[in-house]
Amino acid sequence: MASPLIFIDGDQGTTGLQIHQRLRGRSDLRLITLDPEYRKDARRRAEIINACDIAILCLPDDAARDAVASIENPGVRVIDASSAHRTHPDWTYGFAEMNPQQARRIATARRVSNPGCYPTGAIGLLRPLLEAGLLPADYPMTIHAVSGYSGKGRVGVEEFEGEGAAQVPAFQVYGLGLAHKHVAEIQQQSGLLERPMFIPAYGAFRQGIVLTIPLQLRLLAPGVDGQRLHECLVQHYADTAHVQVMALQQSKALTCLDPQALNGTDDLQLVVCENQQTGQVLLAAVFDNLGKGAAGAAVQNLDLMMAGQGAQ
Repeated sequence: MASPLIFIDGDQGTTGLQIHQRLRGRSDLRLITLDPEYRKDARRRAEIINACDIAILCLPDDAARDAVASIENPGVRVIDASSAHRTHPDWTYGFAEMNPQQARRIATARRVSNPGCYPTGAIGLLRPLLEAGLLPADYPMTIHAVSGYSGKGRVGVEEFEGEGAAQVPAFQVYGLGLAHKHVAEIQQQSGLLERPMFIPAYGAFRQGIVLTIPLQLRLLAPGVDGQRLHECLVQHYADTAHVQVMALQQSKALTCLDPQALNGTDDLQLVVCENQQTGQVLLAAVFDNLGKGAAGAAVQNLDLMMAGQGAQ
């Protein structure tokens, strides 16, 4: 039986390049991309996507929708790395560790939407706690995150590494209209009833993320504290390969969180910090925005789908 044919559509962007680099040396699949002269040729793109087994879309949202609409071959499966389908009811959300059944759902899915980088950290922290009833679904949630500039795609890389890099601010808070496109994804996939406030930022480093969520214990049920929140996360992720929860003793000794600490890995580290005197808890996630936050998750989903091919 021939190894599956994998088409990366948009292999020149930051995520697409990373996925291509990860896959090009593998012998268990055959890799194809669009030649540069055909990148704006809709007919050629449609021909290739309908001839592959699994298409990985690393495109802007509208282009991703167009690519999916061009699929006529029912055998073609899709991983969409854009945000076009992340809240669509007919698409399987590609966060394998989200619940015990999600990896199996991804393995047999026809359409998988790769999570956004920021939502990976927010959902990774919030969903287990909401499902366990330790956080009320209507909690007035505030999420702050700082990403490396590669999260802005090629534009960010050119901005921070190009000729005008010296004039670029070292730290930029953005999304000040409070309408970032990741908010709907975070709310839906975590299980929040109310829209969270999300404040993102870019730092003057290429990749990596620290995402933090502050909690006031007085707004939680009696008896819920940092230890119970930590225990819930530990239990939820006990059998996962790529999500680790920092031990409480280790988190107590922390003086800072480095957004670049897990660069080059596909891991997601979750942290619970507590000040019992003030009744406050800080939830945090550290990961590579191009690893578990993008390309790493896409390859993880691809491997699940290839393994589940026989279960179709």
